Amino acid sequence: QVQLVESGGGLVQAGGSLRLSCAASGRAFVSYAMGWFRQAPGKERDFVASINWSGLNKDYADSVKGRFTISRDNAKNTVYLQLNSLKPEDTAVYYCAAIQRPEMSVRQYEYDYWGQGTQVTVSS
Repeated sequence: QVQLVESGGGLVQAGGSLRLSCAASGRAFVSYAMGWFRQAPGKERDFVASINWSGLNKDYADSVKGRFTISRDNAKNTVYLQLNSLKPEDTAVYYCAAIQRPEMSVRQYEYDYWGQGTQVTVSS
């Protein structure tokens, strides 16, 4: 069993930055691919970014490419999402997720564990 705890959300003005963190329990973290998803009010949860076990392979949704960066520190059992040049449309609850295999995925149904989410609100 893996527990994921997100932190770092908050209220920021458009153009600002935030760094989200997701701390994972368990010694198997290094063998898991990780992902970030988000859900805006009244909308479905969407893929944001994913990273493989080593951190060498990453993937991003088109809407965040060039603005968001996913990274991980396997020694700290933590995955990060750096959010830059934030826009009001980035407002959402951001979820961290873990998949029980080394290779990443953009598909929500492939993820085995989910955090509780952290709110990001971008004001205009």
